[in-house]
Amino acid sequence: MPDEFDFSAMLRQAQALQEKLKQIQVEAAEKTVEAQSGGGMVRVVVDGALRVRKIEIDPAIAAAGDRAMMEDLIVVAVNDGLRRAQELVAQEMGKLGPLAGTSLPPGIFGGGRG
Repeated sequence: MPDEFDFSAMLRQAQALQEKLKQIQVEAAEKTVEAQSGGGMVRVVVDGALRVRKIEIDPAIAAAGDRAMMEDLIVVAVNDGLRRAQELVAQEMGKLGPLAGTSLPPGIFGGGRG
């Protein structure tokens, strides 16, 4: 019967897609992006798992004693770093393009309506 639904084929496709997704997540987590604020006075490094790996603060900021400015610059740099890391992850997920176009039903990974 050519119209018969092949559940085992769908399951294999789902498993392959899930494995590829895991691989992409691991690869993205190993990559980092850098962001800065205050003309480079604050620099942050964020990885693809959205973890802040490093914060560098120019000693001139601390010497100035302007705590509010330093806090603002840190917030700006961290938020920009997180945004850049999210873009990195989105680009990596774009690699799923060919696999994502398979005939998997919507919500196969639990993202269905509810």
